[in-house]
Amino acid sequence: MAIVMTDPKVLATTFNDTFNAHNESAIWRLVSPQIRLTAPGDVRLEGKDQFAGYLIGWMKAFPDARMIVRHEIVSGPWVVQEYTFEGTQRGTLPGPFGDISPTNRKVVNKGVQVIKFENDLVVEFRLYFDQVETLNQLGIMPIPVKA
Repeated sequence: MAIVMTDPKVLATTFNDTFNAHNESAIWRLVSPQIRLTAPGDVRLEGKDQFAGYLIGWMKAFPDARMIVRHEIVSGPWVVQEYTFEGTQRGTLPGPFGDISPTNRKVVNKGVQVIKFENDLVVEFRLYFDQVETLNQLGIMPIPVKA
């Protein structure tokens, strides 16, 4: 049975600080080789390489990206965080429907991440955010006309 040795709140803070610092090499050290990721767009990834590739893709596309945690709940090995993501898309954003060329537009979007830790590593990462709102802010999806 897996044992969480460090307070999951501390581990989640370390993970978010690493993302905000855009420390790609540290991301690799914080996740399990068997990590599972689910995200909008029917993204289902397994393994350290795929997870790191997804996260680093966002960091490269938004070189000033920041995750600001607004609310947090910890229960056993699970951490649930409501966050605001802020960043300007200056690089290509890989996505489930193809790459999005740089738009130089700022995105401010709210979301929730659910993270499970085992043996001080992230083993499960569930990401929820409004993909349509993100695409609207990037100018990729037209905003509906109000009647």
